[in-house]
Amino acid sequence: MCTRVQKRGTYTVDPIDNNESTFSKILIANRGEIACKIIDSSKKMGIQTVAVYSIADVQSKHVSKADEAIFIGPAAASESYLNMDKILEAVKLTGAEAVHPGYGFLSENAQFVRLLEENGVSFVGPSVESITGMGDKLESKRLAANAGVHTIPGYDGIIKDADHCVQISREIGYPVMIKASAGGGGKGMRIARDDQDARAGFKLSTQEAMSSFGDSRMLVEKFIDNPRHIEIQVLGDKHGNAIYSNERE
Repeated sequence: MCTRVQKRGTYTVDPIDNNESTFSKILIANRGEIACKIIDSSKKMGIQTVAVYSIADVQSKHVSKADEAIFIGPAAASESYLNMDKILEAVKLTGAEAVHPGYGFLSENAQFVRLLEENGVSFVGPSVESITGMGDKLESKRLAANAGVHTIPGYDGIIKDADHCVQISREIGYPVMIKASAGGGGKGMRIARDDQDARAGFKLSTQEAMSSFGDSRMLVEKFIDNPRHIEIQVLGDKHGNAIYSNERE
Protein backbone atom coordinates (compact mmCIF):
# COMPACT_ATOMS: atom_id res chain seq x y z
CA MET A 1 0.00 0.00 0.00
CA CYS A 2 1.26 3.46 -0.81
CA THR A 3 0.48 6.62 1.12
CA ARG A 4 0.33 10.03 -0.41
CA VAL A 5 0.27 13.23 1.63
CA GLN A 6 -1.84 16.19 0.58
CA LYS A 7 -1.76 19.67 2.10
CA ARG A 8 -5.17 19.16 3.69
CA GLY A 9 -4.92 15.58 4.85
CA THR A 10 -3.69 12.07 4.15
CA TYR A 11 -5.30 9.31 2.14
CA THR A 12 -4.20 5.86 1.08
CA VAL A 13 -4.36 4.30 -2.36
CA ASP A 14 -4.16 0.58 -3.09
CA PRO A 15 -1.96 -0.14 -6.13
CA ILE A 16 -3.49 -2.18 -8.95
CA ASP A 17 -3.19 -5.89 -8.22
CA ASN A 18 -3.13 -7.69 -11.57
CA ASN A 19 -3.82 -10.99 -9.79
CA GLU A 20 -7.04 -9.74 -8.25
CA SER A 21 -10.20 -11.26 -9.71
CA THR A 22 -11.94 -8.86 -12.07
CA PHE A 23 -13.70 -8.81 -15.44
CA SER A 24 -11.94 -10.19 -18.50
CA LYS A 25 -13.96 -8.09 -20.96
CA ILE A 26 -16.13 -4.97 -20.59
CA LEU A 27 -18.23 -2.97 -23.02
CA ILE A 28 -17.98 0.82 -22.87
CA ALA A 29 -21.37 2.38 -23.58
CA ASN A 30 -20.00 5.80 -24.46
CA ARG A 31 -17.77 7.63 -26.92
CA GLY A 32 -15.03 10.24 -27.16
CA GLU A 33 -12.51 11.11 -24.48
CA ILE A 34 -14.20 9.31 -21.59
CA ALA A 35 -14.33 6.08 -23.61
CA CYS A 36 -10.62 6.43 -24.41
CA LYS A 37 -9.75 6.95 -20.73
CA ILE A 38 -11.70 3.86 -19.74
CA ILE A 39 -9.95 1.85 -22.46
CA ASP A 40 -6.53 3.02 -21.24
CA SER A 41 -7.30 2.09 -17.62
CA SER A 42 -8.73 -1.26 -18.66
CA LYS A 43 -5.58 -2.13 -20.61
CA LYS A 44 -3.48 -1.42 -17.52
CA MET A 45 -5.67 -3.90 -15.63
CA GLY A 46 -5.49 -6.53 -18.36
CA ILE A 47 -9.17 -6.16 -19.28
CA GLN A 48 -10.30 -6.43 -22.90
CA THR A 49 -12.54 -3.65 -24.14
CA VAL A 50 -15.47 -3.38 -26.53
CA ALA A 51 -16.36 0.00 -28.02
CA VAL A 52 -19.73 0.90 -29.51
CA TYR A 53 -20.22 3.58 -32.12
CA SER A 54 -22.86 5.30 -34.23
CA ILE A 55 -22.50 6.26 -37.88
CA ALA A 56 -21.25 9.67 -36.72
CA ASP A 57 -18.33 8.12 -34.81
CA VAL A 58 -16.95 5.65 -37.36
CA GLN A 59 -13.58 7.45 -37.37
CA SER A 60 -13.52 8.26 -33.65
CA LYS A 61 -10.42 7.37 -31.67
CA HIS A 62 -12.20 5.15 -29.13
CA VAL A 63 -13.29 2.84 -31.96
CA SER A 64 -9.72 2.08 -33.04
CA LYS A 65 -8.30 1.95 -29.48
CA ALA A 66 -10.65 -0.78 -28.24
CA ASP A 67 -10.03 -4.50 -28.79
CA GLU A 68 -13.43 -4.80 -30.48
CA ALA A 69 -15.93 -2.29 -31.85
CA ILE A 70 -19.63 -2.78 -32.56
CA PHE A 71 -21.77 -0.52 -34.75
CA ILE A 72 -25.03 0.36 -32.95
CA GLY A 73 -26.93 2.66 -35.29
CA PRO A 74 -27.66 6.17 -36.60
CA ALA A 75 -26.09 9.41 -35.40
CA ALA A 76 -29.02 10.34 -33.16
CA ALA A 77 -28.16 9.28 -29.60
CA SER A 78 -31.74 8.12 -29.07
CA GLU A 79 -31.17 5.50 -31.76
CA SER A 80 -27.68 4.45 -30.71
CA TYR A 81 -26.02 5.37 -27.40
CA LEU A 82 -29.39 5.61 -25.63
CA ASN A 83 -30.79 2.50 -27.27
CA MET A 84 -30.71 -0.06 -24.46
CA ASP A 85 -31.60 -2.99 -26.70
CA LYS A 86 -28.74 -2.17 -29.10
CA ILE A 87 -26.26 -1.94 -26.22
CA LEU A 88 -27.45 -5.24 -24.75
CA GLU A 89 -27.25 -6.85 -28.18
CA ALA A 90 -23.61 -5.73 -28.46
CA VAL A 91 -22.90 -7.16 -25.00
CA LYS A 92 -24.30 -10.55 -25.96
CA LEU A 93 -22.54 -10.53 -29.33
CA THR A 94 -19.11 -9.92 -27.79
CA GLY A 95 -19.48 -11.82 -24.54
CA ALA A 96 -18.69 -8.78 -22.41
CA GLU A 97 -19.20 -9.45 -18.70
CA ALA A 98 -19.89 -5.87 -17.69
CA VAL A 99 -20.84 -2.46 -19.04
CA HIS A 100 -18.97 0.73 -18.12
CA PRO A 101 -21.28 3.67 -18.93
CA GLY A 102 -18.82 6.54 -18.64
CA TYR A 103 -20.88 9.66 -17.96
CA GLY A 104 -24.06 10.97 -19.55
CA PHE A 105 -26.16 8.78 -21.86
CA LEU A 106 -27.24 5.70 -19.83
CA SER A 107 -24.93 6.21 -16.84
CA GLU A 108 -27.77 7.25 -14.52
CA ASN A 109 -30.58 5.24 -16.05
CA ALA A 110 -32.01 2.79 -13.50
CA GLN A 111 -34.02 1.00 -16.18
CA PHE A 112 -30.82 0.21 -18.08
CA VAL A 113 -29.08 -1.14 -14.97
CA ARG A 114 -32.11 -3.30 -14.23
CA LEU A 115 -32.07 -4.64 -17.80
CA LEU A 116 -28.42 -5.61 -17.47
CA GLU A 117 -29.02 -7.34 -14.14
CA GLU A 118 -31.89 -9.34 -15.64
CA ASN A 119 -29.48 -10.57 -18.31
CA GLY A 120 -26.66 -11.43 -15.92
CA VAL A 121 -24.46 -8.49 -16.94
CA SER A 122 -22.64 -6.36 -14.33
CA PHE A 123 -22.86 -2.57 -14.33
CA VAL A 124 -19.75 -0.58 -13.42
CA GLY A 125 -21.56 2.10 -11.46
CA PRO A 126 -24.24 2.73 -8.84
CA SER A 127 -27.01 0.29 -7.96
CA VAL A 128 -30.58 0.68 -9.18
CA GLU A 129 -31.56 1.95 -5.73
CA SER A 130 -28.82 4.59 -5.66
CA ILE A 131 -29.60 5.83 -9.16
CA THR A 132 -33.32 5.98 -8.43
CA GLY A 133 -32.75 7.90 -5.22
CA MET A 134 -30.00 10.31 -6.28
CA GLY A 135 -29.50 10.16 -10.04
CA ASP A 136 -32.97 11.49 -10.73
CA LYS A 137 -33.57 15.11 -9.70
CA LEU A 138 -37.24 14.64 -8.87
CA GLU A 139 -36.57 11.61 -6.68
CA SER A 140 -33.54 13.17 -4.99
CA LYS A 141 -35.56 16.28 -4.04
CA ARG A 142 -38.27 14.08 -2.53
CA LEU A 143 -35.63 12.04 -0.70
CA ALA A 144 -34.05 15.21 0.70
CA ALA A 145 -37.42 16.60 1.77
CA ASN A 146 -38.30 13.35 3.56
CA ALA A 147 -34.96 13.52 5.37
CA GLY A 148 -35.67 17.06 6.54
CA VAL A 149 -33.05 18.65 4.30
CA HIS A 150 -33.87 22.11 3.00
CA THR A 151 -34.32 22.32 -0.76
CA ILE A 152 -34.92 25.11 -3.26
CA PRO A 153 -38.64 25.95 -3.58
CA GLY A 154 -40.10 24.19 -6.60
CA TYR A 155 -42.57 21.70 -8.02
CA ASP A 156 -41.79 17.98 -8.02
CA GLY A 157 -44.97 16.64 -9.57
CA ILE A 158 -45.74 15.76 -13.18
CA ILE A 159 -45.72 18.79 -15.50
CA LYS A 160 -48.32 18.07 -18.18
CA ASP A 161 -47.42 20.62 -20.84
CA ALA A 162 -46.06 24.12 -21.51
CA ASP A 163 -49.19 25.84 -20.15
CA HIS A 164 -48.93 23.84 -16.95
CA CYS A 165 -45.28 24.86 -16.70
CA VAL A 166 -46.30 28.53 -16.97
CA GLN A 167 -48.87 28.06 -14.21
CA ILE A 168 -46.32 26.43 -11.91
CA SER A 169 -43.72 29.10 -12.69
CA ARG A 170 -46.16 31.84 -11.71
CA GLU A 171 -46.90 30.10 -8.41
CA ILE A 172 -43.21 29.74 -7.59
CA GLY A 173 -42.42 33.26 -8.78
CA TYR A 174 -40.08 34.28 -11.57
CA PRO A 175 -37.25 33.80 -12.29
CA VAL A 176 -37.36 30.00 -12.32
CA MET A 177 -35.13 27.24 -13.62
CA ILE A 178 -36.63 24.53 -15.82
CA LYS A 179 -34.62 21.31 -15.55
CA ALA A 180 -34.62 17.83 -17.01
CA SER A 181 -35.17 15.41 -14.14
CA ALA A 182 -32.82 12.83 -15.66
CA GLY A 183 -30.40 15.45 -16.96
CA GLY A 184 -26.82 16.32 -16.18
CA GLY A 185 -23.98 18.43 -17.48
CA GLY A 186 -26.21 21.45 -18.03
CA LYS A 187 -28.34 19.77 -20.69
CA GLY A 188 -32.10 20.24 -20.64
CA MET A 189 -31.95 23.41 -18.54
CA ARG A 190 -33.48 26.83 -19.21
CA ILE A 191 -33.90 30.00 -17.14
CA ALA A 192 -37.37 31.56 -17.41
CA ARG A 193 -38.00 35.15 -16.34
CA ASP A 194 -41.55 35.43 -17.67
CA ASP A 195 -44.40 33.40 -19.18
CA GLN A 196 -42.92 33.48 -22.67
CA ASP A 197 -39.59 32.14 -21.42
CA ALA A 198 -41.33 29.42 -19.43
CA ARG A 199 -43.40 28.22 -22.36
CA ALA A 200 -40.48 28.20 -24.80
CA GLY A 201 -38.04 26.84 -22.22
CA PHE A 202 -40.28 23.93 -21.36
CA LYS A 203 -40.60 22.88 -25.00
CA LEU A 204 -36.88 23.19 -25.74
CA SER A 205 -35.77 21.49 -22.52
CA THR A 206 -38.21 18.63 -23.05
CA GLN A 207 -36.89 18.03 -26.57
CA GLU A 208 -33.25 18.21 -25.45
CA ALA A 209 -33.86 15.90 -22.50
CA MET A 210 -35.56 13.31 -24.66
CA SER A 211 -32.79 13.33 -27.27
CA SER A 212 -29.96 13.32 -24.70
CA PHE A 213 -31.34 11.11 -21.92
CA GLY A 214 -34.39 9.36 -23.34
CA ASP A 215 -36.49 10.90 -20.56
CA SER A 216 -38.60 14.04 -21.01
CA ARG A 217 -39.71 14.60 -17.39
CA MET A 218 -39.17 18.13 -16.12
CA LEU A 219 -39.03 19.94 -12.80
CA VAL A 220 -39.31 23.65 -12.09
CA GLU A 221 -37.65 25.41 -9.16
CA LYS A 222 -36.74 28.91 -8.10
CA PHE A 223 -33.72 30.31 -9.94
CA ILE A 224 -30.99 31.62 -7.65
CA ASP A 225 -28.94 34.55 -8.97
CA ASN A 226 -25.20 34.47 -8.21
CA PRO A 227 -25.25 31.18 -6.27
CA ARG A 228 -22.29 29.45 -4.64
CA HIS A 229 -21.81 25.79 -5.49
CA ILE A 230 -20.22 24.03 -2.53
CA GLU A 231 -20.15 20.25 -2.38
CA ILE A 232 -18.55 17.36 -0.54
CA GLN A 233 -18.12 14.30 -2.72
CA VAL A 234 -18.66 10.85 -1.21
CA LEU A 235 -17.55 7.65 -2.95
CA GLY A 236 -18.60 4.17 -1.89
CA ASP A 237 -18.66 0.64 -3.29
CA LYS A 238 -20.78 -2.47 -2.84
CA HIS A 239 -18.22 -3.92 -0.43
CA GLY A 240 -18.98 -1.32 2.23
CA ASN A 241 -15.93 0.87 1.58
CA ALA A 242 -16.55 4.62 1.52
CA ILE A 243 -14.50 7.80 1.50
CA TYR A 244 -15.30 11.49 1.34
CA SER A 245 -13.19 14.23 -0.18
CA ASN A 246 -12.63 17.77 0.98
CA GLU A 247 -15.23 20.38 0.14
CA ARG A 248 -15.02 22.01 -3.28
CA GLU A 249 -16.57 25.14 -4.71
